[in-house]
Amino acid sequence: MRRIRSLCLPVFVGIAGVGILIVQTAFSREDVVEAEQEKIARLPAPKLQGAMSLEEAIKKRRCVRKFKDKPLALEQLSQLLWAANGVTGRDVRFRAAPSAGALHPLDFYAVVGKDSVPGLDAGVWHYNPEEHTISLGAKGDLRDALKDVSLKQRQIARAEVVIVVTVEYERTTVKYGNRGKRYALLDAGFAAENLFLQVQTLDLASCVIGAFKDADVSRLLKLPEKHRPILIMTIGHAE
Repeated sequence: MRRIRSLCLPVFVGIAGVGILIVQTAFSREDVVEAEQEKIARLPAPKLQGAMSLEEAIKKRRCVRKFKDKPLALEQLSQLLWAANGVTGRDVRFRAAPSAGALHPLDFYAVVGKDSVPGLDAGVWHYNPEEHTISLGAKGDLRDALKDVSLKQRQIARAEVVIVVTVEYERTTVKYGNRGKRYALLDAGFAAENLFLQVQTLDLASCVIGAFKDADVSRLLKLPEKHRPILIMTIGHAE
């Protein structure tokens, strides 16, 4: 694996038979690296100060189902993922949203459409909170197919990014037994509200969705067997 500092628009170059993706952000960071079999994007650092107060974000929070055809910036996606599950303390147990026993059973997948986030390929990007990176799994624009396995809810196909929240119950039940499943679902609610409020501060819009065919979503997005989808959030610019 090699890391290259970004200086230009997204291009692919070949070095010793290994593809390396160079992506520029507004800050020209070392942001995307590609190993031989896995593409990893380093996200911009989250901002810790915003222009909107918490109280205003709470007041403005609404579910929005109609979106403009307007891309999200990589910085916005970074901020959203950090707000949902980012590391906020001295080690990885301390996250933006609370979790019973600091066991963190949730994983977050960003389903990105074609040209939805400049610099990112269309596909399913898995968030790694410890490194604040995302890695590409299933490839291609899957939003329309995801709509089809989610009771044809059209906002999924129209959103620029769709966040799919999954739960690995075993991370919690290993300590709390069967009641750990309840705690894991509570964790999902905490993280979703964080996302909702961060969406407002970024002048974006979102809608939360719970109606979908679990097994079909898992197959479509090629999720790991233990990562069970429990929540979908559509994100974009309000129409």
